[in-house]
Amino acid sequence: MARDIDEVSGIVVDAAFKLHTELGPGLLESVYQAVLSRDLTRRGLHVVSQSFVTFEYDGLRFDDALRVDLLVDGQLVVELKSVEELAPAHFKQVLTYLRLLRLQVGLLINFGAPTFKEGIHRVVNKYCTF
Repeated sequence: MARDIDEVSGIVVDAAFKLHTELGPGLLESVYQAVLSRDLTRRGLHVVSQSFVTFEYDGLRFDDALRVDLLVDGQLVVELKSVEELAPAHFKQVLTYLRLLRLQVGLLINFGAPTFKEGIHRVVNKYCTF
């Protein structure tokens, strides 16, 4: 039975909080990605790292122009950063991934933020709850 998006995102947030608490800010994004991916897999989620986003526009096909840091259970985009401050482009990046993949929810996690609360952001694309 597939997990709903809120359950999946809750598991990711819990794992990312643990990672931020134990390792703290300042490491390379690739380190956070590797550790978070392994932890999520151990928690029973299906994780694809550096998942290509394939899309077509105006008769052109792009197979490897964009890569999502983590695609979790085929339904949650997780974009990781390790910067002092997020830029508006980071939020737009996640929203673009969601639109192209036709997904509803993404998490933008900045491990460079001083606290986890400041570094976690939920991005939605026409998300509805019933």
